[in-house]
Amino acid sequence: MADDPYWFAPKRYGYGAGLPIAWQGWALMLGFVAIAIGLGVTIEDRPLQAAAILAPLTVALLVVSARKTRGGWRWRWGEEE
Repeated sequence: MADDPYWFAPKRYGYGAGLPIAWQGWALMLGFVAIAIGLGVTIEDRPLQAAAILAPLTVALLVVSARKTRGGWRWRWGEEE
């Protein structure tokens, strides 16, 4: 697992990533949640500004998650890999 370059496990059913499988994935997810909560608390009265900040961060999270998911993102029907 130490040499595994992947941070996320693929979902068993559906499209996308499942839970993180490495500390880097957990750090990425917790950092994103912390930023989202921090934005919600600090600029709650300016939703457009919060969305303008959060939108590129969400895209970056999705791109990193897609690249760091074992087997990539594709539709899965529950088969074992």
